[in-house]
Amino acid sequence: MRSSLARLPFFYGWVIVAIAFVTMAIGVNARTAFSLFFPPIVTEFGWDRGATAGAFSFGFLITAFASPLFGRLMDRYGPLVIIEGGIACVAAGLFLAAHMREPWHLYLTLGVLVGLGSTCLGYTGQGLYLPNWFARRRGLATSIAYAGAGVGSIFMMPWLQSMIVAQGWRAAATAAGLLVLVVLAPLNLLVRRRPEDLGLRPDGDGAPAGSAGAAPSNVVDHAWAAIDWTLARALRTARFWWLASAMFAAMFSWYTVQVHQTKYLIEVGHAPMYAAWALGFVSLIAVPGQILMGHLSDRFGREWVWAAGNAGFALTYVLLIVMRDMPGTTLLWAMVFVQGFIGYGLTGAMGAAVSEIFQGRHFGSIFGMLMGIGMAGGALGPWLAGVIHDATGSYSPVFALAIACSVASAACLAIAAPRKVRLVAGRVGRA
Repeated sequence: MRSSLARLPFFYGWVIVAIAFVTMAIGVNARTAFSLFFPPIVTEFGWDRGATAGAFSFGFLITAFASPLFGRLMDRYGPLVIIEGGIACVAAGLFLAAHMREPWHLYLTLGVLVGLGSTCLGYTGQGLYLPNWFARRRGLATSIAYAGAGVGSIFMMPWLQSMIVAQGWRAAATAAGLLVLVVLAPLNLLVRRRPEDLGLRPDGDGAPAGSAGAAPSNVVDHAWAAIDWTLARALRTARFWWLASAMFAAMFSWYTVQVHQTKYLIEVGHAPMYAAWALGFVSLIAVPGQILMGHLSDRFGREWVWAAGNAGFALTYVLLIVMRDMPGTTLLWAMVFVQGFIGYGLTGAMGAAVSEIFQGRHFGSIFGMLMGIGMAGGALGPWLAGVIHDATGSYSPVFALAIACSVASAACLAIAAPRKVRLVAGRVGRA
């Protein structure tokens, strides 16, 4: 029997986007808050930076292995199981972190539980099903949902930092856990995997496929598009591995700066609260940047937006290196702008590019595996940055490596070439 939700109007897809937006706002920042917990934890326990930052990386590593499983579960059970399970993990991890005493407590709570849970709530979890709801506006819809991480950051980061200063990091972790549980658990009961589950169509279209009102086909490579892509088949293609390399390298750059930025800015002379606001403003500025870049990816192609986003991260690292000797506010806000407005814009192409190459019934399994590989890059970056800093007293070598990764990531997605399988809406009729 068709769900009563099917009686809702065609714009239910945008309801799904709004729920994803709120989920990203809270769920992603529950993990990003590690950057704020990092300095007081190091100060309280006296642990090495590499070992402490390693908890974040360890959580990423576990997530890398778990992401393919998330994809398979999504294909079989839909987003309800994945997202509600993620909410439970994040809340439990934050609650338990407030009672940590040993390094393994840190690894289990803020590392594994928050890491696994926030992956279900964040870019991976939303990317497993959200592209199903849109075709022509896939990049725009995905980027709006992902922009929730930025909106949440500008509120959550200063709020948590203020609580850390006033009541300690343990109270802040408990408060964040309550926020995740109370807001997200009931809201995500409305989520469905695809519009067909409600008798609807992607983009809210009412015309059946092939009718006079249907949009023209965007398929370029009909032989490729006709294949029923399973994970096993995808793994045997070069395109899969070019996509995997692009994600691995991009996430190395992304999460290295995300974890170490606050501590680095404090070291070069900025006040802790100022550094926390900078982290928040990166994500705030990312909101219009992600939406604009998502829209542009629907007009000009995923490769161009992915390249621009990686260029933003490369320039971010250049500015951070220069800031070591010139720690003024001008360079700080230039870094905030290019990281947020341009760098984070690559999210608009992330799920969309994969969907255009491997669209089909098993998309969740394929995207989950790709995100798992990407998460391995996200795990390596923060850990390696901490180890190199402990050994050399400087972040410059790993910052230079991150620049190279950004360049390589842009090149890899260009070689994967989603445009050669399906055109974006802005290119249909112009190829």
